[in-house]
Amino acid sequence: MKIIVTGAAGFVGSNIIAGLNARGITDIIAVDHLKAGDKFKNLVDLQISDYVDKHDFYTLFQNKHYGQVEAIFHEGACSDTMEMDGQYMMRNNYQLSCELFEAAQAQKTRLLYASSAATYGGGKHFQESPQNENPLNVYGYSKLLFDQRMRKACGDQWNLNSSQVVGFRYFNVYGPREQHKGRMASVAYHQHHQFLKDSKVKLFGGYDGYGNGEQLRDFVWVADVVGVNMWFFDHPSVSGIFNLGSGRAQPFNDVALSVVNAHLARQSQPALTLSEATSRGLIEYVDFPEALKGKYQSFTQADLSRLRQAGCQHTFTSVQDGVTQYVENLFKS
Repeated sequence: MKIIVTGAAGFVGSNIIAGLNARGITDIIAVDHLKAGDKFKNLVDLQISDYVDKHDFYTLFQNKHYGQVEAIFHEGACSDTMEMDGQYMMRNNYQLSCELFEAAQAQKTRLLYASSAATYGGGKHFQESPQNENPLNVYGYSKLLFDQRMRKACGDQWNLNSSQVVGFRYFNVYGPREQHKGRMASVAYHQHHQFLKDSKVKLFGGYDGYGNGEQLRDFVWVADVVGVNMWFFDHPSVSGIFNLGSGRAQPFNDVALSVVNAHLARQSQPALTLSEATSRGLIEYVDFPEALKGKYQSFTQADLSRLRQAGCQHTFTSVQDGVTQYVENLFKS
């Protein structure tokens, strides 16, 4: 069984390869662009059959160079929400995805691709419906436009006369193998390193009607993202666009406190409450940045109704459990 993973050296892509390897699947073509050379570290402990640069891959696949491919996990994209080069974003995230979809359908190859909760923008309703979609940046728009293209191409009955096509609207994913992402890495990753350096973590102060650190996001552990991808891989008759988050909105304070308590536990110190951590200066609030005002999602929470109706009953990890596991992983890496 031959599998292709784009964005293979990236965060989600490398975790998906690890998930496939755990099933004994190693005939995997890894597609990426290693201009940032240190991304190779995400592939070192994984088993793949070949590596292809993204600039070569799309034409080769269109020309059926790889023979019969069972499925493509399309994770490759520019995910920088502050990227303002719209031409680059649309070419990289939208046009290449369209070309890949057309070629995959022609070769009867299943396509499981990364969409994003950024398609919803600043709304309060996170159900996979057009009326809820209003992205705040060109990244979110590039993902929304491809979702719209898939809706049009696949029609109301996605499973009729086409190979499986699944879009996953990832919410705030965190976990191992994101170290290369720089400022786009998760809050948990940055707070871990802040605590190592300064013995405290910093959060945004009040904004948009929310108190200090009380903005709410749906934080989803990367192992859960892999688990849902694998469920759809096991159910090739199920297609559509689905939210992929925990279904719980938790404040940034929960992440910060979990990071702090994970560090304290390693020092054999008892866990603290939020008020205790702030009073001891272990959690500090900074002014909300002007550059993010009007471009920031203060609340996200995946509506999992469609995912559950499709039959996926995956159990998601809480922030407290996931961040604790993650901090332990970061100490080992």
